[in-house]
Amino acid sequence: MFNIHLPRYERIWLWVGSGSLVVFLGILGFLAFSAGLHPPGQMRIIAPETARTTPPFDKPGLTQIGPNEYRATMLAQMFSYVPGNLTIPAGSTVHFEVTSPDVVHGFQIPGTNVNLMAVPGHITDYTYTFKNPGEYLILCNEYCGVGHQVMSNKIVVQ
Repeated sequence: MFNIHLPRYERIWLWVGSGSLVVFLGILGFLAFSAGLHPPGQMRIIAPETARTTPPFDKPGLTQIGPNEYRATMLAQMFSYVPGNLTIPAGSTVHFEVTSPDVVHGFQIPGTNVNLMAVPGHITDYTYTFKNPGEYLILCNEYCGVGHQVMSNKIVVQ
């Protein structure tokens, strides 16, 4: 093939770099498949222009679906979350369903690992258990327009 003469140290570092890349990709692939980390599938979509009139977002709110288990169906829209503040008992598990009819919004609950994006046309799902009582703030962490700074909501855990 090609008869290229490389100095000894360049050949060593070429092999070290190539070997490191192969090891890194091998470990990453093994961990991804052994831990079941796969790209999300079964993406749920909704027409953004009809989000406010399409179930379940035509009646957003908090619904009890089991003992100490709730579904929060929410719309993130220009400068507000619908419904308003939510109240749940301590130890409750909440399954969030969030979408947006207008632009991309954030859905972050500081002090928890809840950090979602409400993207028009997509339904974002996330489950979280609120173990400790208190007030949890929901903030929009994606700039969504001139009123972005007032976009917040509360979850009161009693």
